[in-house]
Amino acid sequence: METNRLQYMSPLSSRYASKEMKYIFSEKKKFTTWHELWIALAKAEKELGLDITDEQIQEMIDNKDIVDFEVAEAREKEVRHDVMSHVYAYGKRCPKAEAIIHLGATSCYVGDNTDVILMKEALELIIEKTVQVLVNLKKFSREYKAMPCLGYTHLQPAQLTTVGKRASLWMYELALDVIELERRLEDLKMLGSKGTTGTQASFMDLFNNDESKVKRLDEIIAKEFGVSGCVPVSGQTYSRKVDANILSSLSGVAQSASKFSNDLRILQSFGEMEEPFEKNQIGSSAMPYKRNPMRSERITSLARYVIVDSLNPAITAATQWFERTLDDSANKRISVPEAFLALDGILNLYINITSDMVVYPKVINARTMEKLPFIATENIMMEAVKKGGNRQDLHEQIRVHSHEATLRVKRDGLNNDLVDRIAADKTFGLSKEEILSAMDPILYVGRSPSQVEELITEVIDPIIERHPQKNIETEINL
Repeated sequence: METNRLQYMSPLSSRYASKEMKYIFSEKKKFTTWHELWIALAKAEKELGLDITDEQIQEMIDNKDIVDFEVAEAREKEVRHDVMSHVYAYGKRCPKAEAIIHLGATSCYVGDNTDVILMKEALELIIEKTVQVLVNLKKFSREYKAMPCLGYTHLQPAQLTTVGKRASLWMYELALDVIELERRLEDLKMLGSKGTTGTQASFMDLFNNDESKVKRLDEIIAKEFGVSGCVPVSGQTYSRKVDANILSSLSGVAQSASKFSNDLRILQSFGEMEEPFEKNQIGSSAMPYKRNPMRSERITSLARYVIVDSLNPAITAATQWFERTLDDSANKRISVPEAFLALDGILNLYINITSDMVVYPKVINARTMEKLPFIATENIMMEAVKKGGNRQDLHEQIRVHSHEATLRVKRDGLNNDLVDRIAADKTFGLSKEEILSAMDPILYVGRSPSQVEELITEVIDPIIERHPQKNIETEINL
């Protein structure tokens, strides 16, 4: 541990990502997956007629969870090749099977297929956590679907919405993300056993030019790992557009989370809502009274990283030469796992915040009522027209009264007296009581409550039903 403190440690591992996600991209998981791929290859080759024994395969199975790191690392210093170093280490532990480990394969058989398997598991975890956020937002939206609040366009007060309807916007964007992630997962294919330039020439040689057996080899391997199949064609690697597409989808979740976090930060500034605040949490080293939206700010920060990181595989995909170049490798080792780890950290925060968001109804109502006279002017104008008023004259009078009332509030710090001004203006022919009857905020939220229920029933519930809740780790470091 002391040695670790003398070296750079990625905050994604030490602070943000969950144990589950860190394990998926750990060295232990990577190399035991290599072992599983070698076992799958040997079993498939035996099934298709090669001279491989059950004893050899069982020896590999018995040792699949053991990685001799020191042996492999020492060998890599000597031969400068990571895959062959692990073939060597696994062979030393499985002497009976040593001769048939990695038979006919190239390095990308374990490298690329492992990447697909790890991304598959990581996508499943991301989907689980995103759905948990939807579960939280569903509950919140339904609870507050009829609580009027100020809506904003251009960050200026506009027509009313409801607290729950606003949350439905966060919910719908995440629903779109889940649907996109599901499609990526469904379309994901393994590389299979394609050989050095993707022609499967080495396997054609192994199986005496029997194309049906070579094709069947890919099918058996994909089935072993629960993937729908292998890519139909490739160079030495699967197309790097796969990585680009997946990270683009991860970026989509980050975008949605960032929109939520920015909205909540503004609402916390308004005093209308807050993220959870621990009993002993310190908001500022200098100002003890502060309750800073630290978790939402962290979402914004990590989301920025994920969005930018998604450019890495896009550029890599655009610059691959012919059947393969190795300039993808160093970048891919960093950009793909870190996108998943960072998004995992974002979702841990998103789950935490939405599980216990604080709403201040009195503040929301006070801010609504302050602006409601302006928002209600169209209804007031219509009532005055019904009593014989001229719509254009009334519109001009409301414009004048509104600007005077605004100056009174902004310049003089006084209350909004627009209702009194209109009641005193004989042009309108309305009493103060008649005007105040139009001051119920619920009259101005339109279909907000119904829209929330429709979204939940038609979009959110089917997603939740497809992904039953599991116990997933969401502990965060504050």
